[in-house]
Amino acid sequence: MTTAPIPDSADPMPQPPEQPDLDACCGNGCDPCIFDSYDLAMDEYRQALRAWKARNETPAGQR
Repeated sequence: MTTAPIPDSADPMPQPPEQPDLDACCGNGCDPCIFDSYDLAMDEYRQALRAWKARNETPAGQR
């Protein structure tokens, strides 16, 4: 019987940042733009998610 690992409540799965509305940009060329900040937050989320998955994988011998 194959079971998925039970997530550890002390190590919750990272959640993606909330995407800004398309009309949230003022169009004035801000640096950083709200979408630049979102892109950076998504990069950090993806890295955190990869690390979380690596910590929470089921070892091959336990499948």
